[in-house]
Amino acid sequence: MTAPGPPGERRLYRICDAMHLLSMSRSVIYEQIRAGRLRSVTQGRTRLIPASAISDYIDLLEREARAA
Repeated sequence: MTAPGPPGERRLYRICDAMHLLSMSRSVIYEQIRAGRLRSVTQGRTRLIPASAISDYIDLLEREARAA
C-alpha cells in the first residue's frame, strides 16, 4: 500500500478531471478503462481514477512510443 501524499494532494480523480489531465475525450477514457490500459475504482456510483493509474498510463504510452 502506498503512503498518503502531502495534505491537499489529490489521489483520486473524477472522469472529467482525468479527461483534462490526459487531454482525452470521455469516450476514449472509458475505452482505455474497458481495455484494461487505465485502472479505475468505484465509490458508490462514482468511477474514479487513482493518481497512480494516471502516472502508470502515461508511462505505458511512453514505453509504447519508444518501442515504435
